[in-house]
Amino acid sequence: MLRPFTTADARTFAAYRSDPDVARYQGWDAPFSLAQAEEFVQEVGAADPTAPGWYQFAVETGGVLVGDVGVGLHENLMQADIGYTLATAYQGRGYATEAVGRVLAHLFEERGLHRVAAECDARNERSARLLTRLGFRQEGHRVRSTWTKGEWTDDLLFGLLGTEWRAAADDGV
Repeated sequence: MLRPFTTADARTFAAYRSDPDVARYQGWDAPFSLAQAEEFVQEVGAADPTAPGWYQFAVETGGVLVGDVGVGLHENLMQADIGYTLATAYQGRGYATEAVGRVLAHLFEERGLHRVAAECDARNERSARLLTRLGFRQEGHRVRSTWTKGEWTDDLLFGLLGTEWRAAADDGV
């Protein structure tokens, strides 16, 4: 289930974002403090998912917060960037595919976006496979382009057009 974040999510959010395996390819460092989590859920709870900027959806299964999907809506309201995080215990079970797929369906089918882009650390093979599985095409590979956590990393760039998403849906994919 996708839903807005609530203040009650802060402790679980901080816990999975503090996992070094979860934080490895992300833009934050572990540990992720409870104070950071409380500030985050307060900010995202007040955000408008239809306004330009980043909005984070909470991913819940069985009443448990297991991750989040972020959408960075561009000023033109026709394109967005997407990112996602899932707690280690829930990885490899299809939750990310389902959650990101639902967000894409919302963006393309309900909101009528033209394009969604994503990028990931080139070493994050699971994330790259997820994007490919959802229909994204790899559009680029930036070599040693991001300085993060004390090292230069490669970035993989992905894109998906609304027309491609709808064609795949029409084909039953």
